Parts: sequence; structure tokens; C-alpha cells
Amino acid sequence: MKPYYSEPGIDIYLGDCREILPSLPKVDLVLTDPPYGMNWKSQPFKGKDGTFGKSYPMIHGDDGPFDPTPWLLYPKVCLWGYNHFAERLPKGTVLVWLKNSDDSFGTFLSDAELAWVKGGHGVWCKRDFSMKGITTTRQHPNQKPVKLMEWALQFMDAKENETVLDPFMGSGTTLRAAKDLGRKAIGIEIEEKYCEIAVRRLRQEVMKL
Repeated sequence: MKPYYSEPGIDIYLGDCREILPSLPKVDLVLTDPPYGMNWKSQPFKGKDGTFGKSYPMIHGDDGPFDPTPWLLYPKVCLWGYNHFAERLPKGTVLVWLKNSDDSFGTFLSDAELAWVKGGHGVWCKRDFSMKGITTTRQHPNQKPVKLMEWALQFMDAKENETVLDPFMGSGTTLRAAKDLGRKAIGIEIEEKYCEIAVRRLRQEVMKL
């Protein structure tokens, strides 16, 4: 199958991951932020702290329950939003993204987001407030910070010879993080508008300090 976009070490495929995966080469690690099954229809809103949110169209697949079972077969797995489908997962490690500062707790949607990691039993946290500053300009309703996904990849010990898969790629944050860490990655996204955004993000050069 021909990629929607390709560059050294990075491929993007447009379509349903269930149909595309059988034709792809082996991958070693799954890091993704899947549809949670919330049936969430985003509306403009104002938080208690005065911050305005932006409305987005519903995420494809969010109108039905998410089944994590197919992804549990991979050696290394990290699924964000796991509190929405925790009953379908075995015990594992939990990553916590603290996305609000302490003085903003309880003011704007969730204070944190959770990810399930295959294996282990610890709970690990990372503070990252970077998305608060781009609430009205983010390019996907569930967009995560690049540094958060880098942290997840490093936590999972993603090695240089391993290929990272994001089957629900969205705007391409996992691929951008993999590229910045010098890792190979494959992204699959069913909505072309997000593939286009991911391509633009991958083409942006990062200045080395």
C-alpha cells in the first residue's frame, strides 16, 4: 500500500487502521490517543478562569466504545484516555499528564489525562502546561504536547531500531515526537484533513539549541 506521505523513517497512511495494518511491516511499539467512546460533541465554552475553548467536529469513531484488545498483542503499548475503557485492560503502569497548574485545578475540563502502559504497576506523572496557551489554536481536539509524547516514548524505552505505530494519528504528535527523538514511526489516520496537518508538522524544522 502506498503511503499518503513518506520521508526517511516516517510513513503516514490515510484510511481505517483495521484495513491498513495487515499490509504494513512489523512494528514494535504502539503509542496512541484513540477515540474514547465519549460521543463528545465539542461546543465553545468558557472556563471558570475566563479561558475560552474552541469547538471541534466529533472525532471519527468516538460515537461507539473503544476496544483496546487488538493493540494488547504488541510488545510495547501506551494508550491515552484509558480511564474511558479501563475495564477492558489488564493491570499495567499508569502515566499521568498534569495539564493544569495547581491554582487552575477544577477550572477547565480535566486537570489531568491518563495513559495505560502494558506491564508494570507504577504511576508516573509529568507536568506540561503547554497546551493551555494554544487552547484556541490547537489543530485537533485531543491534541497532546510533543514533549509529552517524547516522555512516553522514552518511558517505554523506544529503541532506535524499533518502529513506533500510532494507528489513530490525529494531527501527528506521536510522529513528530518520534522524529525529534530519531525514531522510526508509522501513522494511520482516517480523516485526510488531519493527515495534511501532520505532514505540515513533520516538515517543520526544529532549531537545535
